[in-house]
Amino acid sequence: MVRTIVVAAVLGALTAAGAAYAVSQPAWRNSIAAWFGAPQSAPEATAATEEWPICTTMASFDAVEGLDPDFAAGKKALAVGNWQAAINALELAALRDPSNADIQNYIGYAYHRLRQWGPAMQHYQRALTFNRRHRGAHEHLGELYLTLGEPAQAESQLAALEGICLIPCDEFADLKRAIAAHKISASR
Repeated sequence: MVRTIVVAAVLGALTAAGAAYAVSQPAWRNSIAAWFGAPQSAPEATAATEEWPICTTMASFDAVEGLDPDFAAGKKALAVGNWQAAINALELAALRDPSNADIQNYIGYAYHRLRQWGPAMQHYQRALTFNRRHRGAHEHLGELYLTLGEPAQAESQLAALEGICLIPCDEFADLKRAIAAHKISASR
């Protein structure tokens, strides 16, 4: 009887330790993952993004309290439309936090605004690798697919957002509007 209780306690402790390990992200694991992350190339396009609006779902640009200083500087640069300064600062922040999906999404957004489709695609996809449910990355990737003339891919990002947003979310509404506008301009 005592032996059964001891075995049950040990198994319970091992299960709890395994669950805690699986949920945590140790710094060494992030470093190793960064070593093996190889960027993928993306197709280049000539479509203009003049009509592409400034992202409305990144309203927290000015919320920088407690952030990494480079992450905060990158968000401030995004807020004023200084895309290259944002990239420079956010790349430094990514060196310290390589698996941060928000940083990758913001870097992709800045590259997108600079019309550098390949790096934008890489960073959006990297953000989704780190967080498959990242609403901003799905929205921005969908908008990039529209820019590249791939509306079916944009629709798949919209479908992903529909599954993620259990209640109406800005990212879903923004991408849906962008797809509708793309359809109208394509029919002209």
